[in-house]
Amino acid sequence: MRILICEDSTLLREGLVRLLADAGHEIVAALADADGIGRAVTDTAPDLCILDVRLPPTFTDEGIRAALALRTDNPALPILVLSQYVEERYASDLITSHGAALGYLLKDRVADVGEFVDTVARIGAGATVLDPEVVAQLLTRRSRDERLSRLGERERTVLALIAEGRSNQAIAAAMFLSEASVEKYITSLFQKLDLEQDEHGNRRVLAALVHLEHGGSQPQNGAVR
Repeated sequence: MRILICEDSTLLREGLVRLLADAGHEIVAALADADGIGRAVTDTAPDLCILDVRLPPTFTDEGIRAALALRTDNPALPILVLSQYVEERYASDLITSHGAALGYLLKDRVADVGEFVDTVARIGAGATVLDPEVVAQLLTRRSRDERLSRLGERERTVLALIAEGRSNQAIAAAMFLSEASVEKYITSLFQKLDLEQDEHGNRRVLAALVHLEHGGSQPQNGAVR
């Protein structure tokens, strides 16, 4: 996979280059800021872009605004936001935008290198992977709406796991349920949220987040991992 990295920390940037190259990926560009990232994408045609949120010159939101711009100009390009921060102002717009695969991971919560490399590959292959803490921070600032009040506790837990990008099999394992039971919960919660069922993981995650982001609440038992 051809990967473009945009990270201002030299140590982390070079570490990502080495780590991903060792995993068999080709690093087509490694940028220290977002200036010229659009041109770099055009010139190098990456299969995935990895961006930090806070980049020079102001170290506020340059990275995530660049991600939104890439989403608009290159909707088929998978993007992984890798940051210490959840930039709420733009993160929800990025997550609910229509486009290719998306990841939003928090640096401090990446505890396993092998798992991180696998996640990068999954996003490049079309998966949507969101750190549970990212989902929780976006949802807790919104008030509960009437549709979410229709959901039972297990349905809210299933919905949170869907928002994390879990497969039905992974949800079943996490909740100690059969896959058939999970499918029933998913059918029920989509009906209660007035959502059409969709077998494509990418779209079902985005659909769930659209509704949650417009009034959702975190499951009562917190983000399930």
